Formats: sequence, structure tokens, C-alpha cells
Amino acid sequence: KSLSRSSVRSRMSLRSPKAYNSLQKGAVIWDPKPLQVKKIFEALKKGLNEYLEAHQAELDYLSGRHKDTKRNSRLAFYYDLDKQIRSVERYIRKLEFHISKVEELYEAYCIQCRLRDGATNMKHAFSLSPSTKASRESLVELYKNFQECTEDMCFIESALEVHLGEFHLKMKGLVGFARLCPGDQYEVFVRLGRQKWRLKGKIETDDSQTWDEEEKIFIPNLHEKFEIKVTELRGLATILVGVVTCDSINFFTTKPQAIIVDITELGTIKLQLEVLW
Repeated sequence: KSLSRSSVRSRMSLRSPKAYNSLQKGAVIWDPKPLQVKKIFEALKKGLNEYLEAHQAELDYLSGRHKDTKRNSRLAFYYDLDKQIRSVERYIRKLEFHISKVEELYEAYCIQCRLRDGATNMKHAFSLSPSTKASRESLVELYKNFQECTEDMCFIESALEVHLGEFHLKMKGLVGFARLCPGDQYEVFVRLGRQKWRLKGKIETDDSQTWDEEEKIFIPNLHEKFEIKVTELRGLATILVGVVTCDSINFFTTKPQAIIVDITELGTIKLQLEVLW
């Protein structure tokens, strides 16, 4: 227990102010969610390995060209290819370090989770036994251990969030067939935790759409889902079209994800976005 906590504390002491900004403000959520963290970790690791495989394939291709070029090509082209290879090699090393760091954090998280579960089970066992001075002292110590494990899990969750990357969202427009008419104006509001994106669009006479903003960067969050709200603007009045939530687990992949979300219950109006991780 002391060794694992020492490891966690040493990482905490090296954290940057940005990484633990919310914790330093006292906004710690003392409610770790191991199942959610496990799902995000598995999706993140799969996505990182996809990036690693793609760049390894690129390196293999460039290395093959490098050998052929060395025998029969211009010197300038050969050195340019060599420069590309070195760049890809550096990126692969960064990816490998990133993956190892994520695995290290999750391993520490699992250790604290098991210790926390053990403290919970022992507390329950002691509470069922006859109350004595020794049992009361043990309960106090177990409660302290439970709180410390919970605190460590929250800090590790925040450390893991730093390694989640960025989501680049692109607005592709509304799909509604007969529901969308020239002159209609809509407002789309996208929220992920404290991050917000509000944009307005209009249906033109040729059925094309114009939006005042088309791209936004969101920082992934372990616990929050995307919340999307669409309203129709009619003069001074606004009419709610629909509100939906969207999980981000499937966004951790190398290829841009085209997402079509049903805004109305019957699917008469859909919102189309593109997400690049």
C-alpha cells in the first residue's frame, strides 16, 4: 500500500498546473468511476495502437523506397527521403512513450481501485462483528485508507485525461428533407462538460446551408458525454427541435468519424458532424 501510494504521489508532485487545474481549485469529484475509466482506457489504447500501426506501415514503405533510391536516384531526393524516415521514427517513439504512460497510469489506477474495494469489504465485515475498541480503531483506519485510495483514483483520472488528445469537430449541416425550408434559421449548441460551442445556420434558397462557424476543438473528458441541442429561430422566438447526448468512446480512432444524430424522436431532422481525433 505504501509503495503504490508513493508512486502515485511522486507523479502528482511532477504534475503541471494545467493538468490538475480543476483539482487545485477544489473541484475534485470524489466519486471515481472505474467502469467508465476502463472503457475509455481500452478505446484510447486501441486508437493509439491504430496510429502506431499506421506509422509503422509508413516507415516500412519509406524504408523500402530508401533502399531502392540509394542505388539509383538523385542525392537530394535520397536525403529528403532520409529526413522523412527520421521524422516518422521520432513520431513512433513518441507514440510508444504515450502508450506506455497511459498503461502505467491505468495500472496504478487499478491498484488503488483494488485497495479501495478491499477496504470497503473489510469495513463491511468489521461492522457486522461485535463492537470493541480494537474493531472501532480498525474501522477508523479502514475509512482513512478508503478516503486515500479514492483521492488517488481521482488524481490518476485527471492525469489520464491529459493523455486523451483532442477532438476536432466539423459542422456538416442539418439533414431534414421536407422539414428544412429556404429561409429557416437554426442554432446548434454542443456541450462537453464546461466546453461549449454555439453556432447559427441558415437554409439558403438553393437548399445549401451557411453556418457562422464550422469547426471547434474539444478536449475529451472521462466522465462527460457530448450534449447537442438544436433550436429553430423564428423572429424573436425560439422553438426547441431536440436534445440528444452522444458518447465519445467511438471517436478514439485514426480515421475521421462521420456522425449523424437524430435530433427529433422520429428522425425527421438529423445533425451531421465529422469528428477527427
